[in-house]
Amino acid sequence: MANTREIRTKINSITSTQKITRAMELVAASKMRKAQERMAVSKPYATKIRDVIAHVAAANAEYAHAYMQKRTETKRVGFIVVSTDRGLCGGLNINLFKQLLKTMKQYSDQNIGIDLCFVGVKAEAFFKRFGGNVLASATHLGDQPKLQDLIGVVKVMLDKFEEGTLDTIYIAANDFVNTMTQKPCVRKMLPLQPDEISETKGHWDYIYEPDAARELLTQLMQRYIESQVYQAVIENLACEQAARMVAMKSATENAGDLINQFKLIYNKMRQASITQELSEIVSGAAAIE
Repeated sequence: MANTREIRTKINSITSTQKITRAMELVAASKMRKAQERMAVSKPYATKIRDVIAHVAAANAEYAHAYMQKRTETKRVGFIVVSTDRGLCGGLNINLFKQLLKTMKQYSDQNIGIDLCFVGVKAEAFFKRFGGNVLASATHLGDQPKLQDLIGVVKVMLDKFEEGTLDTIYIAANDFVNTMTQKPCVRKMLPLQPDEISETKGHWDYIYEPDAARELLTQLMQRYIESQVYQAVIENLACEQAARMVAMKSATENAGDLINQFKLIYNKMRQASITQELSEIVSGAAAIE
């Protein structure tokens, strides 16, 4: 009966794991809904900033802001990589890293330098092994990240761009398509292209003090870039919870399959043991007669 005891122990162990994965699935589903709500709330802010930038830029067509000027030659690029702080979310992070490495290879093959900034523990850990020139990182932001926690990472990149050290800035993050689909994406943030700023709808006038073209646009551009990074972090968080929910649901189902398999083996062994005992009893009774 030693084998049956071992199988019972395995069944109990897998059942305990199944309860944990089921609980994690439910928690991830709840957090995903909250992350989706934060996504919906933050989008109008970025949209309105784009509208204001479009109006101010249209009113000062003679001034071309540095963030909208395309460099004649690309010597160095920067990547803001948005990942998760925790694992158990399927291939969410590794799929993003694969997509990012393809883009990085295109530049490294041309001997173009690469700088990196990280948001999330997993990106930091991955590139610590892979290598790369790291400028800044922001980790352990929790389930409700705040914009002020990201401003440092964004400022490092913007300062490098304004100095001319970086010619292009990308952001790598996962786009939330739906609960079952998260799409890894590497998007260019700077320099901004004219078609990336929404077209002006209607017309209104502003009173500027002291310098609309330079100071106001600079502030608006910085807020816009910060909002884009924040939106990417919020969206990546929703992707994390959706991927974790799916992964834990799959783990729960797999645990159920394993339990059924072990129960079948246990019942067969128990039936074989009972049959053997009956055979021994019958044989012993026949020998006595």
